Amino acid sequence: MAELKTKRTELSVDAFINNIQEPQKRKDAFSILELMEKATKAKGKMWGSAIIGFGDRRLKYESGRELDWFVMGFSPRKQNFALYISGAVEKQKELLKKLGKHKTGKGCLYINKLEEVDEVVLKEIINKGLVK
Repeated sequence: MAELKTKRTELSVDAFINNIQEPQKRKDAFSILELMEKATKAKGKMWGSAIIGFGDRRLKYESGRELDWFVMGFSPRKQNFALYISGAVEKQKELLKKLGKHKTGKGCLYINKLEEVDEVVLKEIINKGLVK
């Protein structure tokens, strides 16, 4: 079984975000960082070179495979923000209708800019996305 390539690192979250060239994307990244830290009560940690994860959990798949992962996280990609919020896509369809401009993938929520979404709704999605 292949080993997971994305692991928690000791890289600086602040340095990573401060290295984002576009000022608005950098500001949005710090806002999302704050929202997720408040929700998880955990400091953001770098996972690999481009994902900020919050909290720790052990994932166990039906196959028996287990791995260490984060409770929730995000990645400020060039084209959008990928938000990794457990259950957001499957269980929060009503909130997603109220969110504003976004896309979803398997387990991911994609937004371009915070100004294009309702931040109150996003905060609710984040808070409800905590793995119990």
